[in-house]
Amino acid sequence: MQLMFIGADHEVTGSCHYLEAAGRHILVDYGMEQGKDDFENVPLPVSPAKIDYVFLTHAHIDHSGLLPLLAAGGFDGQVFATEATCDLCDIMLRDCAHIQAQEAEWRNRKGKRNSEIEQTAPRYSMEDVLNILKHFVPCAYDRKVNVFKDKDGLGEIQIRFTDIGHLLGSSSIEVWAREGANTKKFVFSGDIGNTDQPLIRDPMPTDEADYVIMESTYGDRLHSAVKPDVMRELAKILNETFAKGGNVVIPSFAVGRTQELLFYLRRIKMEKLVTTVDDFPVFVDSPLAVEATEIFRRNQMDCYDEEAQELLKKGINPLTFPGLNLSITPDESRAINFVDDPCVIISASGMCEAGRIKHHLKHNIWREESTILFVGYQSVGTLGRAIVDGATQIKLFGEEVDVRARIDKIIGLSGHADRDGLLWWLDSFKEKPARVFVVHGEDTVAAGFAEMIKKTRGLDAYAPYSGTIFDAVSNRFVYEAVPVPVKKKARRAVNDVYERLKNAGARLIAIIGKCEGMANKDLAKFADQITALCEKWNR
Repeated sequence: MQLMFIGADHEVTGSCHYLEAAGRHILVDYGMEQGKDDFENVPLPVSPAKIDYVFLTHAHIDHSGLLPLLAAGGFDGQVFATEATCDLCDIMLRDCAHIQAQEAEWRNRKGKRNSEIEQTAPRYSMEDVLNILKHFVPCAYDRKVNVFKDKDGLGEIQIRFTDIGHLLGSSSIEVWAREGANTKKFVFSGDIGNTDQPLIRDPMPTDEADYVIMESTYGDRLHSAVKPDVMRELAKILNETFAKGGNVVIPSFAVGRTQELLFYLRRIKMEKLVTTVDDFPVFVDSPLAVEATEIFRRNQMDCYDEEAQELLKKGINPLTFPGLNLSITPDESRAINFVDDPCVIISASGMCEAGRIKHHLKHNIWREESTILFVGYQSVGTLGRAIVDGATQIKLFGEEVDVRARIDKIIGLSGHADRDGLLWWLDSFKEKPARVFVVHGEDTVAAGFAEMIKKTRGLDAYAPYSGTIFDAVSNRFVYEAVPVPVKKKARRAVNDVYERLKNAGARLIAIIGKCEGMANKDLAKFADQITALCEKWNR
């Protein structure tokens, strides 16, 4: 029974853990790295075709974004997630594939004009996304799920999802693994949410675990001792910007943060807190955000907190109001730039790395009267982080643009627990776990938070590097990895699609292995199809 650390080790993004138990190969999250990448991740220890299950904590791309690669590599197992997470992944993974395809097309057009620029290809296709979505298994909160039990009853896997208050559908995952007489319980925290967020519930604790794998994103800092009044702070920024005739442009994550902003903007309008203009339009310029808002509505009874539930009982939709405009098509997006009156523009992506937000920055960041308002964490190495850190010029679509707009941020909207919130969650275990593994934090933050847990809680805490292997039965490390600085990664070349071809071959072999016992007629047809395809490509 072994636990291996793959991604988000001494880093904030790219979460992935591998668990081998009861003869099953399991991944907990398989996320994409975003922003600065300091350390090399080890590859998966087995091929995607051999992965039996994925347990997914939530839908954010840094936890789910590489799942389509499993489908491309022959994965034929199950992906267990909460119902809302399944709904959100349906739109977020499709959007991720779409953005990759768009960016590859843009780079390749540019490459045709410059022979030194290598042709590139997306990491995965829309077909890969649609294939992985077929494997999702929606689960309810707080119910044990029997994932696996072997025919001799000697091996067994059970899981349970607990609301962790980070995003609609987000969860910590309890995993019970039994091998013969040995039963161990692992708890994967996922991203632990902040308290008193609008719409979604506060994090729920877990009572017991042998081993805890927990995040440490804000393990070195505290949110303000005085809870910021986000609504009034936002209204103040709107008033000051509109008085100058400018727009307020908000780079926002399409899922979660955008819906929180809509919640506050509805109240601002209802309470008439903006006085510099009679009324102001709000544009949500993100098809993904529009779809996500509908998913929030569909899951409101299972995921909303008490305040939002009370509004629903009164017949009030907390996410809509007069003056709200949902921009879907490219023409609707471009039309925002010709609106004469001051307005609010909410657009993805939240770190300004892709999507329509770049166009709105191009039209507003050079205007002294406008405000670029950040409402979420900006990873090191992202365009958003550069702007927040005071860049005087940024590059947009190959053009240098001066930064003259007011740059501001609201910190009270954090979706992550701070240091005390993380410790509260850990302290909620009624019995001390045997070990605590600290992941999903910047290098010094993860190490420092693990050391704090040792000193203040008396727990055996450790911040592993990618590649570390731990044996859960003996409570010992099989291998303690050392940090391997990341090498500069070249863009994915079109020729690297050969790797996809090899993965497709592995998938074919896996499918053939499951064909035993089929009708001879079906087997003959399948064999003929494979033979014909081979003959076609062997010419």
